[in-house]
Amino acid sequence: MAGELTRGAFLRHWRLMAIDGFELDVPDGAREHPAFPKARVVTVGECGSHAKVAAQMGPVGGKGASEQALARRMFGRLEEGWLLIADRGFYNWPDWQAAAATGAALLWRVKNDLRLPVLELLPDGSYLSLVAKPTLHDKARAKLIAAARAGERLDPAQAMRVRVIEYEIPDRDGDGTGELIALITTITDPAAASAHELAQSYCQRWEEETGNDQLKTCLRGPGQVLRSKSPDMVRQEIYGYLLTHYAISALICRAATEADIDPDRVKFLRTVRIIRRRAADPAFPP
Repeated sequence: MAGELTRGAFLRHWRLMAIDGFELDVPDGAREHPAFPKARVVTVGECGSHAKVAAQMGPVGGKGASEQALARRMFGRLEEGWLLIADRGFYNWPDWQAAAATGAALLWRVKNDLRLPVLELLPDGSYLSLVAKPTLHDKARAKLIAAARAGERLDPAQAMRVRVIEYEIPDRDGDGTGELIALITTITDPAAASAHELAQSYCQRWEEETGNDQLKTCLRGPGQVLRSKSPDMVRQEIYGYLLTHYAISALICRAATEADIDPDRVKFLRTVRIIRRRAADPAFPP
């Protein structure tokens, strides 16, 4: 949705995209289940406009409905020219491997206990490392690390080179117990994007969460339960919200781009109210 002139939509030539999930309360469709079961929705959205471009959903607690499982179904939709940003809950070896194979650039946060050996220190403070199949024995892993340090080609079914950006966010109390952020990316050349640029871009992941909040609170309403009681109609109602959010995000993005401001500066709820007033106007075309 965002164009080249849309503020906050790109890192150099990469379109900033993010993946995240949220939950919605649905009616109790059967007595044997607890009241207000939940539906989980995972979306890929454009950071600049908040527009959702792909979505998968399933029942919370249902088989194959974890955030990772739902995200996995959308990796085939990734495009070259995208930089997909994800939080640490999405990383695992097969999913990283599958997402990277699409040609999209990746920038994912990982948990601090992930083993990331230093292959080469880079001048911008980042370093080259590798991620490997977790079932490898220590001896096989050590052999891969040695091969990577020697510049040899790695078997992509076993390991992949990555670049690591680490930085600390100080805590609000100022007692020196900040949070360490560890990011891995497929952009291994610092000249293509510096560590500082990538760290700033990771912050754009919050735009996807902002879009989710807009859908949940501004469109659905805070604390509201979906009306539909059958699984098929729940899916249809959720897609109705997603499409409505997409249309409003498109309108905001176009207006903000023409005004040369970041779409974040346009109030989503105010836009919803304007559209509702116009839709209720008898002169509004059918």
